[in-house]
Amino acid sequence: MSTDWVFGYGSLTADARDGHAAVLRGYRRRWGVAMDNSRDLPGYKWYRQRATGERPAVFVAFLDLVADRDGSAVNGLCLPVDAPLLERLDARERNYERVDVTTAIEAPRGRVWTYVGSRAARARLARGLRERRAVVSQEYVDDVEHGFRRLGDGQLDAYRACTEPLPPGCETLSLERIDLPG
Repeated sequence: MSTDWVFGYGSLTADARDGHAAVLRGYRRRWGVAMDNSRDLPGYKWYRQRATGERPAVFVAFLDLVADRDGSAVNGLCLPVDAPLLERLDARERNYERVDVTTAIEAPRGRVWTYVGSRAARARLARGLRERRAVVSQEYVDDVEHGFRRLGDGQLDAYRACTEPLPPGCETLSLERIDLPG
């Protein structure tokens, strides 16, 4: 059995087939990072509007964690990982930095990691909000909520209760994700 874990608090809950519900203490969940939808990065993604097929020149926002000493906590999923999976997650989570949160979570034995927004990804969201070009994909919202629903009784309600609302000026759009080859 793995001795390393990743705490997922957003889209990782939707994708996971293993793991168990967990609570991370000392963090807040918010919409805190974004990608620039006008850039093509090999092995990454971009979005187009479902209704028109257009690729909007927007900054697509995603969930983030921020350290908080006021007794905050967020629910999520502890996912067992081995070295190859951790390497794949590091590549996938390119808007984030992996941090050790072992002491902030009750989990089986081993090290627990999570991903917090990188300075650059947080700056992209700030720019998108300033320019009124920050959006969230409705599909992302739906996938995350589906993941929390699958975690069991009360998990979706807990997710909603401890997730900050969208920043003012950030709208939700029906976007289709397009994965780029590596």
